[in-house]
Amino acid sequence: MITLDAWLSEAEALLSATRAQGLDPVMEAAVEATVAALVAGRPLLVCGNGGSAADAQHIVGELVGRFLKERRALKAICLSADATILTAWANDYSFASVFARQVEAYGEAGGVLLGLSTSGNSENMVQAFETARRIGMTTIGMTGQGGGKLAAVSDHLLAVPSRFTPAIQQVHLALYHWFCAAVEERFAVG
Repeated sequence: MITLDAWLSEAEALLSATRAQGLDPVMEAAVEATVAALVAGRPLLVCGNGGSAADAQHIVGELVGRFLKERRALKAICLSADATILTAWANDYSFASVFARQVEAYGEAGGVLLGLSTSGNSENMVQAFETARRIGMTTIGMTGQGGGKLAAVSDHLLAVPSRFTPAIQQVHLALYHWFCAAVEERFAVG
C-alpha cells in the first residue's frame, strides 16, 4: 500500500507536470468560447462516464448555482445526470450514442460541449463531440495523456500527462475549478 505522503507527492508531481505543459492559452481560449456561448444564450453541455460523470455534475452545479461569486445562473446542462434518458436510450438503441442524442436535443450552434474522459477513448464521448462539431458547437476535451480519440475532435484539449485514472481526475478537479472561477468572474455582480 502506498503511503499518504507518497500519494500526495505523486499528486504534486503531476500538478507540476501539468503546469509545465503551458495549458494557459488553451484554458483561456476554452473559457472565452464558453463565456461567448453563455452571453449569447447558448448552452454549455458537460458529460463524462463514471467518476468523470460525477465531475460533470460538479461543474454544472457550480455554474448553475454559485461557485465563488454572486451572479446570474448560467445555462449549463449535465448530459450524465438524467438516469431516465441514459437508460432508455442505452436500452433501446446504444450506450455509444447516449450523449450524442442529448447533444442533438440540447446543443445549439455557438454552444459548447465540455467532455471529461481520463482515456479520451470512450465511444459515447467521441460520438458526442462529433455531433457537437457537426452542429457548430465548440468542443473542449479534458483527458489524460495524449487525449486519445477525443484529441482529434477537440477544439481545445486539456490533456493531463498521466494514464493513471485517479491522478488524472485529481488534476481535472483543479483544472475545472479554475475554469468555473474564470467563467464566473465574467458574470459576477459588482
